[in-house]
Amino acid sequence: MENLDFTTPAREILYDPAVARGCFESLGSPDSVPEGHAFFSENQASDRMYLLLEGEVRVLRGGKPLDIIKAGEIFGEMAAITGERRTASAIAKSACRALSLDAQQFERAIETAPEFALMLMGILINRLRLMDAILDRTGRRTEQSARDGSRVFDKALLDELAGALKQRSPQAFRAGHTIMKEGDKGGFMYVVYAGSVAVSIKSKIVEKIGPGGVFGEMALFDQSRRAASATAETDSSLMPINRGDFLALVKSKPSFGVALLGALARRLGQMTAQKS
Repeated sequence: MENLDFTTPAREILYDPAVARGCFESLGSPDSVPEGHAFFSENQASDRMYLLLEGEVRVLRGGKPLDIIKAGEIFGEMAAITGERRTASAIAKSACRALSLDAQQFERAIETAPEFALMLMGILINRLRLMDAILDRTGRRTEQSARDGSRVFDKALLDELAGALKQRSPQAFRAGHTIMKEGDKGGFMYVVYAGSVAVSIKSKIVEKIGPGGVFGEMALFDQSRRAASATAETDSSLMPINRGDFLALVKSKPSFGVALLGALARRLGQMTAQKS
């Protein structure tokens, strides 16, 4: 969990090697890295993600081993999603062949195959759920106030999303109204268009979400029971998005998928920092 790059996707039930390989083969560039050489280094500014074709790769942080990447697995994609510096180093354990995508190629890849974005989102969501359980068990969860960092979409993208979802009108909620309850089943995630929403777990507020923020995205992936409750703090306008909407939006506007994945990745980073 410490490593925010996806270093173990092939060992997660959500990972589909065929979907990943199709995206990399259609747009990726070939890379060959000799034994002992680095694909990338910790704290490096780099926007490439990789699919390993041959060989093995060691992932290290602060010189300490985190994982071994094997053929068929993807790694390093957090940098392509978030644009942030590397959180770990990736060193060829043996001579390696790989395919790589930069940030622009990744955006084109999910436009062609939005299922790839949904797959990555599912992996992130599983890790968020695990971190939720860890924070609950250790008592380290902290209340987060509404802030610019919780924004996923800027005003321009919000307006574009509203236009793209003309068939689904925004829903209005009065202050104090319960939008969703912990334990209920749900098939929608929500984008806050106006107002403020408080998200709570076991009656404790864990996040306050303002315009441009999202919540309920876990149900978007697998329609599982809600992990949290959400209440309108002020009169609010929300855009509901289901799985079909998500795939259509990513295909027509891949920046939507990149923004959502980036928000999930940053949330995981914030939760990991709480754990530490």
